[in-house]
Amino acid sequence: MVSAWHWVSIGTADMEAALDFWVDRLGFECVARAEGDDPGLREHWRVSDRQIARQAMVRSAGAEHGGMHLVERDLGAESVRAEAQVFDLCPKNLDIYVDDLPVRMAQLTKQGVVFRNDHYSEAVSPDGVHFREIHLASHDDINIVLLQVIGSDTPIPFCVFYGVGPLVCIVRDPAAEKHFIDTILGLSLAHSNILEGTEIEEMIGLPAGCALEVSIWAEPGQPLGEMELVTYQGTDGANRYPRAKPGARGVTHLNLWRDDIEAFAAQLRGQGVPCESSKVESSLFQSSSSLIFHSPAGLRLEVHERS
Repeated sequence: MVSAWHWVSIGTADMEAALDFWVDRLGFECVARAEGDDPGLREHWRVSDRQIARQAMVRSAGAEHGGMHLVERDLGAESVRAEAQVFDLCPKNLDIYVDDLPVRMAQLTKQGVVFRNDHYSEAVSPDGVHFREIHLASHDDINIVLLQVIGSDTPIPFCVFYGVGPLVCIVRDPAAEKHFIDTILGLSLAHSNILEGTEIEEMIGLPAGCALEVSIWAEPGQPLGEMELVTYQGTDGANRYPRAKPGARGVTHLNLWRDDIEAFAAQLRGQGVPCESSKVESSLFQSSSSLIFHSPAGLRLEVHERS
């Protein structure tokens, strides 16, 4: 069964600052909150060294996919992308679709949001996608990209900042990661491009002569919960995927609901993908069964069966 991811897990040092950004500034909705420790979630994550202080589930209004699970621990932890280079290997960007980028930039600037550049970038990819984007740093060293796809027939309902579209992951071996997303997750290739030139170098902040191999994987007809793979050609970065695990600050892993988890476990075993069985009895969500596994690059994924 093809499915986009439902929520991304994010560790934060300051829940109120995170909610100020997502809810107060971008207009996402907080659909659930929990205060205090959550032994069930810590047991599932195999983290017992620090208690959980508070949690929140955040999403675009009415959206089933592309949500966020924010978790604050009682003691600070190092972030996944602390002092990271642009091309370091890790889950890097959360891309947020917008209806009108210049208008939304002006709106956020009035609220005190600082962008990485004074002006947005605009480009047309080799497969004809016309887009505008701008980067900004968010809480816990997360990189946010506001993305307007010009001429897209995908509506931006309810709000002008729409969900998390792609989670952008920097990988060294795109062929292995593409095979995994295709055969294991069952997502479809939506776009595949090589982006290069001085405009791209300035847009991303790359050394001269570098290029990007980019592929976007999605559930057909579902604009949220996509996966985007980026490989930087002409440079290489440190592998930060081992830091992207529960307990760290920043983006740690993706979560999906599935109804056929036993069949999916058999599929993983048949493909030689190691997985760990678990069960979640958390303050905010429960599962009758869960599977934990990793992509070839090291991205952690959790698949849950609803209780």
